[in-house]
Amino acid sequence: MAKKRHYNNNSNKKRPVRAAHAAAVAAPEKKPYEKKPVPQYGPPFVLLEDESKNTFEYRRGAWIAYGSTIAECRVDCLVQELAQKVNKMTRYEVRRQLPVGV
Repeated sequence: MAKKRHYNNNSNKKRPVRAAHAAAVAAPEKKPYEKKPVPQYGPPFVLLEDESKNTFEYRRGAWIAYGSTIAECRVDCLVQELAQKVNKMTRYEVRRQLPVGV
């Protein structure tokens, strides 16, 4: 039968705190919790991204180059990758965030 290890770490014992040290480490004041407003998103539109990270938007019956990449859109928009690919390009559904108060 294995022996039980009796190890006592004395360094973990609490030491008395000096009054000067306790006063210097005073807890900061807590601010009341405020809920962040839930972001509202506009209608979705579809973007395509090719292998060289160029993005295209469908407008007036044709695919036109879009001004920003998917990585830039992820910063302030809601981006969801769609399952179907079109001509070896990835489809994304993008929703822009509406301004607060609309």
